[in-house]
Formats: sequence, structure tokens, C-alpha cells
Amino acid sequence: MDKALIALEDGTVFSGISFGAPGERDGEIVFNTSMTGYQEILTDPSYRGQIVTMTYPLIGNYGVNDEDNESRRPWVEGFVVKEYSKIRSNWRSTKTLGEFLRANSIIGIEGVDTRALTKHIRETGAMKAVISTIDQSEKSLIAKAKNSPGLVGRDLVREVTFDKWPVWNPKGRYNVAAIDCGIKLNILRMLEMYKCRVTVFPATATAEEILSIKPHGIFLSNGPGDPEGVPYIAETIRGLFRSKLPMFGICFGQQLLGLALGGKTYKLKFGHRGANHPVMRLKDRSCAITVQNHGFCVDIDSLNKKDVEITHINLNDGTLEGIRHKKLPLFSVQYHPEASAGPHDSYYLFQEFTDLMKKHSA
Repeated sequence: MDKALIALEDGTVFSGISFGAPGERDGEIVFNTSMTGYQEILTDPSYRGQIVTMTYPLIGNYGVNDEDNESRRPWVEGFVVKEYSKIRSNWRSTKTLGEFLRANSIIGIEGVDTRALTKHIRETGAMKAVISTIDQSEKSLIAKAKNSPGLVGRDLVREVTFDKWPVWNPKGRYNVAAIDCGIKLNILRMLEMYKCRVTVFPATATAEEILSIKPHGIFLSNGPGDPEGVPYIAETIRGLFRSKLPMFGICFGQQLLGLALGGKTYKLKFGHRGANHPVMRLKDRSCAITVQNHGFCVDIDSLNKKDVEITHINLNDGTLEGIRHKKLPLFSVQYHPEASAGPHDSYYLFQEFTDLMKKHSA
């Protein structure tokens, strides 16, 4: 078994054993509190540029299957667990987690004290790191971590957006144009469930190209990294405002909508990642347990309250989780109502989107 190291930019080093592909990668070290759903996490494009640590102590026991991918490939820079289960037990499983990582050239490390690593991230904040099965010099890896690019200001969307999507659910009732900043497949499945025909545009598409299909509504997808690193998408969204079409954003989509509305975003200390985050809907003070994956957030105080209503708040730290425009049919949430994997408490948001499109096209 090959030794592997994780070196953080602050000089902290954790060691473990490789169970994925050999190699060396840099990224921001983060943690996810989900108990299951590791295949969905690995294949979520929003994790581009990140080394993911799972807080649940045993990962891999149900293997990997052919149905639960959230995109065309895994995107994480590295995967860190306390204990990797070499035995897979599930009727849908086609391979082990280790086999999946090796087939996709993803570094995986087990035997790490993930509790200590998570506690360190919570106290000091998410930071740049290097994960390696090749270089065994702690000094060298720490230097590499310090010199790595990090996430702030980078355009990671161009690395995950895709320009070869077929039309999703061609017989759907509502014609939706989706901007792909790293869209998850279950978002498309949910839009299909609510009778939407979805044309997916790459993140570089112009407002004119998007409006050329005469959509009933616009969808803004999730995606990786710093929203202020992709000003061209916010500019496209501002151009789409003139159409007065219904618009729905999820996660990165909320951050881009906030920027397009004149707001600002900022980097959270260690982000929100997991399937157990409580969010309050302010209009009735109801609480939903939500799936989350973001390291940046819209600054509540930067939004023009004359035009923008705050709809949802995170109950852990009071950060912004949802907005709605008071004059235009625009709304968004910071969390992932499509779940996968996770609770289904917020499916109703897709119904709200279709209701807006129905009303607008009446």
C-alpha cells in the first residue's frame, strides 16, 4: 500500500494510504458532512478545484453504479476518507469506489484522521492544499500548496461547462433555457418531472443566443469556484432581464443572480457542504433540511432591498439562502432543492418556477 500525504498551506500535514489513482493534485481542502451520496459528490462539477474530505467514517460500502452520476465524469481534485470499504454490497453496484477513482485518475486517501482535519478546517478556514502519492517531502508539498492558485478570482466554469447537450425532454410543455455553469443531471431530471423541455447552453452563450429559442423561462445552474471570476455570465444575465422572463437560480446561479442585481459576493470561512443543513423560509418560518455545496455567498447587505426580497436564511450561521425580485419574476436559492443525494424538502421550488412560466405565458 502506497503512502499518501495531504499538505495544507499553513504547514499542517496529514498522512494516509492511497486507494485511488496515483498522482499529485492541488486544490482547496473542504469537508462534506453527508453520510451517503459519495458518487454524486464525486461527479458534481461544483467540486472542480477542491479536495473533498468526508466526515462520515466509513465510505464505499455500497460501491458505485451506472445510474447515480451527476455529470459525465468525476471532478474532485482528491478524495479523503477515514476508512475505505473494500467490500461493496448493493444490488446496483458495478464496481468498487477504488476502481471508480482509479478509472478516472482521481487520487483517494484513506486512514486519515478526518475528524482532526475537519476540526482544523472549521477553526482556520478552508485553505489551499496538495494531495500526493508521489512526493513524500512535507516541506516540498507545503511549498506547492502555498504556491497553488486557489479558487478566488479563477474561472473554473469554462472547465466544466459543456456545449454538446441534447435537448432534454423534447416533448415537455415549458421551454426552458438553462445556462450550464456545471449543471447537475438531477436538476435536469427535476425540470423534466415538472414538464419542462430544457435546452442547455454553455456558460459562454450570449443573451441573444439564449433568447433565440423563445424560452418560457431561464434557469441558472450550480457551478464551481468564485462567481466574481466569471463576470461575463453576470453580464449575460443582466441582458436577459430585459426579456422579463421567469428566472430560477440554484447555488452558483443565486450568486450570479445576486451579482447581476448589483450585489456582491464573499468567501465563507469553510463553506457549506453536506445533506443536513437547516434553512428557514421567512414567509412562514418553516424549516427545510437541505443539501448544500458552496464556498461563496451573496452579501445580504449589498442587495437593494427596494427591489430584492430575502426569502430564505441559513439557520446555522444566518447567511443568505434565497432571494426574490419584487418587480421581475426572478428567484433563487443558495442550496440544492434537487437533492441527489439528500432530502426532498424543497422540491416545491420547481413547481414555483413552472407556475411562473405558466402565468407569464398565459
